Amino acid sequence: MRVTAVLTALGCGAVVSLLSAGAAPAQTARTGADTFPVVTLPGTQLRHMHSAATGRDYDVQISPPADYARNPSARYPVLYVLDGQWDFKLMLSVQSGLVYDRFTPQIIIVGITWSGANPNYDSLRAMDLTPQATRQLPGSGAAPQFLTFLRTELIPFIEADYRADPQRRVLMGSSFGGLFTLYALFSDPGLFAGYVAASPAVSYAGRAAFAQETAYAAAHKQLPARLFLSVGELEQLAGPVKEFMDVLRGRNYGRLTLETRVISDERHAGNKPEAFNRGLRFVLR
Repeated sequence: MRVTAVLTALGCGAVVSLLSAGAAPAQTARTGADTFPVVTLPGTQLRHMHSAATGRDYDVQISPPADYARNPSARYPVLYVLDGQWDFKLMLSVQSGLVYDRFTPQIIIVGITWSGANPNYDSLRAMDLTPQATRQLPGSGAAPQFLTFLRTELIPFIEADYRADPQRRVLMGSSFGGLFTLYALFSDPGLFAGYVAASPAVSYAGRAAFAQETAYAAAHKQLPARLFLSVGELEQLAGPVKEFMDVLRGRNYGRLTLETRVISDERHAGNKPEAFNRGLRFVLR
């Protein structure tokens, strides 16, 4: 694994030469004849990682909590957000509101996405976030390798460089990200304490998620985790996800704390803000 630090790790013990996000030289963007500063996310950091497990390069977007430097002895829950190219900035806003309203504690947010000048996110996520290969999606089925990347490379890096609480890891994803979240839950339930699966693609590859859960249930009576599972009322996945909810409720797994929610009057993309808000509140309760 190769890690390149790009922005300052606030309060971290690693000895690296870095720039803070807020102090980085201003970039500019041109619109017509005028030049304006590029919008940045103050207080955030960017790390680059090459994974030996997947053979791919990742951008790791990190937001330490606002009080990180002021509380040098504190350890924080860590939220690992899949599809960080879209959902890291969403979770910065969601979490800020939850902290303000005193629903959740301060946390470290880690967004995971792919590196490169023009990454094809649709293709890359179809590789890393799917548990089985299909002919329709070249390179698909790399979820086992991506889970190894999280377990053996990314999580150890975060917990070595940041004051993370290993007992309060949370994994969050939507669509293929939600499918991977369920895959991780049934592959290694103790890796994370909480799982937020929004609109998981449970009908993918001949309902692979159902098959994995059935195999897990045949060998286990316990599922030690908190799981928030949701879907938009108006999306095509509503039927399969509600069926998956019914399956989980019927299992009566020991040590599973489950909350399900059908988000009214929303489709596949529009339900994410509420799903992530409700889900984070539930798993950090």
